[in-house]
Amino acid sequence: MKFLAMAAMILSAILTSTASAAPVPLRGVIEGFYGTPWNFEQRADLMKFCRTHNLNAYVYAPKDDPYHREKWREPYPAEKLAALKKLVSTANKNGVRFIFAVSPGLDLNYSGKKGEEDFALLMKKLDAVYNLGVRYFAIFFDDLKDDKGRHHEDGKRQADFLNKLQENLREKHFDVEPLLTVPTEYYRQDMLRNVNHYTEDFAANLAENIVVLYTGDGVVCDGISDAEFQAACEIYNRDLGIWWNYPVNDYTMTEGGNRNAKLALGAIEKLPARNVQAIFFNPMGQYELSKIALATGAVYANSPENYDTDKAWDNALSEQFGTLAPAMKIFALHSRHMENSWAKVGAADAPDFEDAALVAIANIRANRYTDFSALTAMIDDMERAADTLLKKLPRKILAECKPQLEQFKRIAQADRLAVKSLRTKSLDPNLKPLREEIAKFEPDAILSEKAALKFVDDTINLLDR
Repeated sequence: MKFLAMAAMILSAILTSTASAAPVPLRGVIEGFYGTPWNFEQRADLMKFCRTHNLNAYVYAPKDDPYHREKWREPYPAEKLAALKKLVSTANKNGVRFIFAVSPGLDLNYSGKKGEEDFALLMKKLDAVYNLGVRYFAIFFDDLKDDKGRHHEDGKRQADFLNKLQENLREKHFDVEPLLTVPTEYYRQDMLRNVNHYTEDFAANLAENIVVLYTGDGVVCDGISDAEFQAACEIYNRDLGIWWNYPVNDYTMTEGGNRNAKLALGAIEKLPARNVQAIFFNPMGQYELSKIALATGAVYANSPENYDTDKAWDNALSEQFGTLAPAMKIFALHSRHMENSWAKVGAADAPDFEDAALVAIANIRANRYTDFSALTAMIDDMERAADTLLKKLPRKILAECKPQLEQFKRIAQADRLAVKSLRTKSLDPNLKPLREEIAKFEPDAILSEKAALKFVDDTINLLDR
């Protein structure tokens, strides 16, 4: 009896382990950022990346492809269709579902003669892509708010449109899979506001097998807990999919600057451990550097309950950068956290540096002894890492981060002058001019705002009397 009981326990443990290690069924990358879309070579390379990392889906949805959004009614030109056909073939060869998305919501007509015409035009567009080998489609209704943050969408009308589209597609093409969609209220705060009963009506009328993608409590938020995700699923009475806005950086633009000023070089973190039907990671315009976070996302998507953020990040850096991984990690540590007035995501930038800097500033203020050895060692590492990467990174990767690496070196040099100033309790005459030079480049290169850069600012504020 003891043997049978033990065997049952072992079998139960095996089954539990197997279940907990189950991958998210639909997992991959959504090219859904604003800005210059990726080119064909990058997308083709992504298909191989997905195969290597056991990701099984790619969503074609570049916001600045005019035929995806503003000119959705217009058919793709022949050369664009030829490129898409080649990409679909590459995806199929790598076991990746190519999901073709259209965002018609800016000016879609739902009823009357114009509604019939728009429906026919969209069907014609999807038929053309079906003929390229696509069997997965998505219709998105996100980002339809006016300048004051309001939207005027009808949830039932949108749901009915999607249901009709899916029914017609699947009647015409027996091998088309259920649609994916993003509603106009696609994050939880908006869903709870339920403007004009939008979410209530959309959820109540949408066909059960259409997959709804959700971004979390906000558009870009600091993780999704299991409880929060379950609450969102209950609103729709179905398991939702996730559109995760990391490492995308198209919202980091400073005034008059580059919308990709800060790079998101950290790991995917703080996502639900269970009941996720689909997960798509929205990357940066910087294709090569997006692979860091995407590789960690693949580890998460293949075993959410067993995901180890730090281990996945270290492995991604090691696999992608080889002997340059230690230097890349130092640089990436200072460029992980993304935050503005409405967005917050990613691990803190250089927390050890931030802590040591805060202690140093506090000690100087209190006229206590300060040991600068840890800070100095980290500053040495920063400067060496910047020099190494500027000299040795492959050209296509360096092209994506050269302004940030050069800024990283300036910040390290300023940190060194800050330590010198604190030691002598007198502001080094070169520190403020260097800080002004850093500010000159900030529209295009931002990093370590709350750690290495803040240390410079705190030192100037303390000693500039």
